[in-house]
Amino acid sequence: MTRSFALAQVEVGTGNRVRRALWCIVSKLLYRPSPTPLHAWRRGLLKAFGARIGAGAHPYPRARIWAPWNLTMGEHSCIADDVDCYSVGPVTLGPHATVSQYSYLCSASHDYRVPSLPLVVAPIVIEADAWVAADVFVGPGVRIGRGAVIGARSAVFADVPDWAVMVGSPARQQGLRPAFERSVAGSPVVGSLASAPALHADS
Repeated sequence: MTRSFALAQVEVGTGNRVRRALWCIVSKLLYRPSPTPLHAWRRGLLKAFGARIGAGAHPYPRARIWAPWNLTMGEHSCIADDVDCYSVGPVTLGPHATVSQYSYLCSASHDYRVPSLPLVVAPIVIEADAWVAADVFVGPGVRIGRGAVIGARSAVFADVPDWAVMVGSPARQQGLRPAFERSVAGSPVVGSLASAPALHADS
């Protein structure tokens, strides 16, 4: 099993806990109650807490973001409602990447080899144009390659190649999505989805 990023032991300090407490208040009062179309409002709140958010990104109101200062969203990327972004470590979405409803981006775990189960973290990177479908678990240290598709209710514990179509728990490659490039306006201009393998789980 290959992962791009190694787990590292960390301690959550007092400053982090204070920022988390403030973010919880702001999230409950200003972020989560906001109307769905107000993505610019939520982008501003996330940026105020240190997130790096590209133009046109869509952070939905019911998305749970643990630490905005560890979140990067590229242009026109999306974190859908009911996604759990457990960003104890850095979580990065490339431009036009999408994470669908109920998925869990888990950048932290515990070292079971040590009796005290210390906290360990590693980044998660979801590259440009990748699609993480509904109810997917993505573990710490994983890179999901450009344009890859992760089928609904899959679990990803290792790196995913560019343009791969992955299904299952653990996720296994079922084929390749046709590669494409984007025009200056952001529209796909190369490649056809006609030959892509069908996914039999709804997203």
